[in-house]
Order: sequence, then C-alpha cells, then structure tokens
Amino acid sequence: MALLQISEPGESTAPHEHRLAVGIDLGTTNSLVATVRSGMAVVLSDALGRPLLPSVVSYRGAGVVVGHEAQAQQSVDPKNTIVSVKRFMGRGLRDIAHFESMPYDFVAAEAGAEGMVRLRTSAGVKSPVEISAEILKVLRARAEAALGGPLSGAVITVPAYFDDAQRQATKDAGRLAGLNVLRLLNEPTAAAIAYGLDNGAEGIYAVYDLGGGTFDISILRLSKGIFEVLATGGDSALGGDDFDQRVFCWIIEAAGLAPLSAQDARVLLTRAREAKEFLTSHGEAPITVRLASGEYVDVKLSSTVFAEITKTLVQKTLSATKRALRDAGLGTDEVKGVVMVGGATRMPQIQHAVGELFGQEPLNNLDPDKVVALGAATQANLLAGNRAAGDDWLLLDVIPLSLGLETMGGLTEKLIPRNSTLPIARAQEFTTFKDGQTAMMIHVVQGERELVADCRSLARFELRGIPPMVAGAARIRVSFQVDADGLLSVAAREQTTGVEARVEVKPSYGLSDDEIAGMLKDSFTHASQDAFRRALREAQVEAQRLLEATRSALNEDAALLSAAERALIDDGIIGLEAVLVGDERHAIDEAMAKLNLATADFAARRMNQSVQRALSGRNIAEMES
Repeated sequence: MALLQISEPGESTAPHEHRLAVGIDLGTTNSLVATVRSGMAVVLSDALGRPLLPSVVSYRGAGVVVGHEAQAQQSVDPKNTIVSVKRFMGRGLRDIAHFESMPYDFVAAEAGAEGMVRLRTSAGVKSPVEISAEILKVLRARAEAALGGPLSGAVITVPAYFDDAQRQATKDAGRLAGLNVLRLLNEPTAAAIAYGLDNGAEGIYAVYDLGGGTFDISILRLSKGIFEVLATGGDSALGGDDFDQRVFCWIIEAAGLAPLSAQDARVLLTRAREAKEFLTSHGEAPITVRLASGEYVDVKLSSTVFAEITKTLVQKTLSATKRALRDAGLGTDEVKGVVMVGGATRMPQIQHAVGELFGQEPLNNLDPDKVVALGAATQANLLAGNRAAGDDWLLLDVIPLSLGLETMGGLTEKLIPRNSTLPIARAQEFTTFKDGQTAMMIHVVQGERELVADCRSLARFELRGIPPMVAGAARIRVSFQVDADGLLSVAAREQTTGVEARVEVKPSYGLSDDEIAGMLKDSFTHASQDAFRRALREAQVEAQRLLEATRSALNEDAALLSAAERALIDDGIIGLEAVLVGDERHAIDEAMAKLNLATADFAARRMNQSVQRALSGRNIAEMES
C-alpha cells in the first residue's frame, strides 16, 4: 500500500528537505544573489570570493561576457559593452535622458518610439530584457554551484517606483534566465525585511534607497512580524550614475576639453565614478588620465565642490522623502529609524542631508550593498516553503500610483487608489451612455489627476456583445486585480449575458524620467483646478445625456405636444446647446433645469401612454393571475 505524506501549506514535505531558493538584487551598478543557510541570510560570492557582480554585459562577436571581465572592456569597446541596463528596462527611446551622448547604437522598437528600446551589438540587436537575463544567468549559475543543485525559485527585487512595464520586463528577464520567479519584491521592502528580522525592530521606519540608477523612499510600520508599507515614493531615473555624470561634466569644464570620442567619454566617466567613491573617505580626489585623443587631464575635485555640483540631486531625494511622509500622515519626529540602502548612500553629503532631515543618525549597521539581497533571500526562503519555527511574519506592500479607467467626458474613475496594500482586487459597475449600445471601450489609466489627458494610458480593450438596451440599463462590472508583483489585469463582464473581455496590462514602455514624480506633484498643485474641471465635465456629460433622451422622446411621441409646448422644449434644447460648449457650470445646470421643467408634463404623458398600451386588451382576472 502506498503512503501519502502530507504537509502544512507552505511547508516542506519532509523535515530534512530544504528547497533551494535565492534572493536576487538586480542592480544598476552591481548585482548580488543571496540565500538562507542555517536560518541566516548570506550573500553568495564567486569563485574568487567577490560578492558583487558588476551589472555589465559585453558582447564579443557571437559571444558574451558578464561582470568583472565585461567591466574591463567598457573603455576598450564601449559600443558593445552595456552598463546600467536597468535604466533601459521597459522604457522607450524618448524616455532615456541624454541617449544621444551614450556610446550605444539604439534601435527604436518596431512599434515606433513608444516601444521598448533595443541596442545593436556585434552579437545582433538585443533588448534590455535579454541583456539583463545574461546577468541573471551568471547569478543563477553562481547560486547553483554554491548550493549544489538546481534552484526551486527566486525573488528578484525592483525599485518601488518601477511601473508595470518595468516590472514585467524584469520578470521576463528572470524567466529568460531560466529562473522560477516566485515574486518581484520592492527594494526598500526587502531592506526592511533584513533589518526587521535581524534586529527585531518595531515602530515606524524610513528606508532611503539610493542605488546606481534609481531612488526609492518607503515608510514602513514594523510590528510583531508584520511589515506594512505605509507610503512609497522616489524617482526611477535618479541614482549614483547621475552623480557620476555631474563629476564627468565638471571634469570636462575644469580641464577645458573639446568634444570627446565615445571611448574617451567612457574612460572619463569611469574616472568620475572612481573620484566619487574616493571622496567617501577623503577630502580631495586627484583625477589624472591620458585620453586616446592625446589630451592629458590633471585636476583635483574637493568634497566641497562635489557637494555643491550635486546639491540639486540630493534635494530631489529629500523632496520625494517629504512627499512620502505626507502620504503616510507622519512627521519626521515619528520615525524611529532611517535605514540606508544602496552603495550611493555612502556619500557624505547624503548621510549628512538625511541625518539633518530626520534629526538622527541614519542606520548603517548592515552593508548597504547587500541589505536588499539579504531581505530578498529571506522572502524567497519563506515562499519556497522553508518555513521554520518563528517565521510567522506578513509582508504588506503597496501600489505607488492610482489605477482607474476613463468614463464619459474624458474623466478618470479611480478604482484602486495609490498606496493601497498588495495584492488587491477591486470592482465597480458601469453602464451604457447611448440607447442600443452594444459595445464598450475600456481604457485603463494610471495617475492622480481627474482628467484622462493628464494621466498615463496603460491599455485599451473592447467589450462586445452587450444586449441593445436603453441608455443606463446595461450593467457592466469592471474588475481590477493587482498581484503581489504589482502587475495588473483588468476584466469587464456584462451581467445579464455573461459576455466578458479581459486584458493583462503589459505596456511596451515605461514612464519618462520625471513623469512619476510629476504625476504626484501635479495632483497636489492642480487639485482645485482639477476639481472644477471634473465638475464641469460631469455637468456636460449629464447635459448631453438629457439632450439625447429629449430628442429621442420627440422623435417617438411629438404628437403628444401642442405647438406652444413643442416651442418651449425646442427653446430649452437650443439654450442648453448654447451653454454646453462653455465653461460655466452653473449656466449648464440652469439650462438643464429649464429643459427638465419644460419636458415634465411631456414625460408624464409618455408614461401614461406606455401604461395604457401595456394594459390594453387585458382584463382584471388576467392581471391578477
């Protein structure tokens, strides 16, 4: 007789069976892989003991090298050596700032400038997804060699402010690398997991995450094993690379250099990064290099000058931090600790600015380069089913921007507000606008503004097969579902027939550099203006509905009116049409009231006529039965 072994949900089928799962920090500058060993999260190093894998991919003919070996090629062959590919994930050519000055041969997608950008290399045209997959393949091989077997799954981290396109691109890269992606985890949340579990922290914490290419700020409440994200903010196009760029520009100006070749630009950018890192522990950084053009650079950058030329970048991170605190309804004095994540947080001006804002020294007791991978490994271990005693904790992440759809008049109807806890599902019923309408266009949007024109379009799809009814009679239920990875699916269903349409929202490109932060900023600065415009649009839509209903009634039953009554209604229609194109809401309301008054007796007569037609030829006995 065969025996079946039963286990609790999420637990291993045998006490000795430990599923091999890893957490991966797919970073802009460096990437890492970590796992849980003997109950402790540890970063896995390569054969030479190096924990960090430079996020650099170099194509050599038909071959490819990744990491340290590729990094050595960036000054020799900049066109075929891709650095900071994370900045291109899920983004169109128009979204990439200063792409003209980059050494790469960019190729717009077949869909045009709005498709995800690709890069032409000696190994062919490559997408950011394919390039990122090469990095993930190396990390996967490192983990399998260290753990002695194939992986059962991986958690990959992403910036909290990555939009749907960027998240989907990251997940696709994981799959292309042969990984079973258990979940995408927000980087600040991963850091909070590492700090919360290792230090037993409780209370309100801010996670300040400045990496090579992205900045995130998250406000979390840690309490008795629950990690609740209260608010999140940041900039998906701001990171250590931008500080390097400021130093690069300063060197060109200070040395009086002429326009540079791609090779010289890459060499100088590398020196700029080295100078930035040197200034972490020194007051002055010498920059000397002989360029291929023959020009010799010999300048010194002081920490004071470095702080001055990067002042606006630091301020951008502080502005996003203050917005996140406002969203959470908290003051800086209510924050128990500030967790610093990302190698770029080592810069003294960052440490000083954050400490000054919160009135306390930031927490740096975990390596800022490793903390995200450690938290991801802890989450991966749990999702793989390696639950140990005391592992009873819950992760509650949030969605960074509101999701909704377009209604008549170009208005945004928000179904899922920003900072809602994930995963989440919401549904709402809508109806038709015109008599006999048999189809409905569903337009999914993302943003905080009241008008669709001020939000970002995510997807469009049609629901067909709606039974022809009078306007307002149909019932269409639209459902939004956002999974734990922050990926959205939308479904629309007509309630009487069951006809349904759905879409997995996979936009082909991401938001531009300033769009995400701009969406939130605009929602505050234009709040009163948006409220006025929304009220005006709603009045205009209602007026159009009244005009259509009145015209339809006149076409069917104009014989019920006298000449004087018809003239009065016609005057009401003309008056409403005249004010409908303006921006005076009260005038529209008054014209609607006048037309409603003029048609009141007409509506009553039509109702009586309908009742008489329904009862005609029937006796009392038939009606009682």
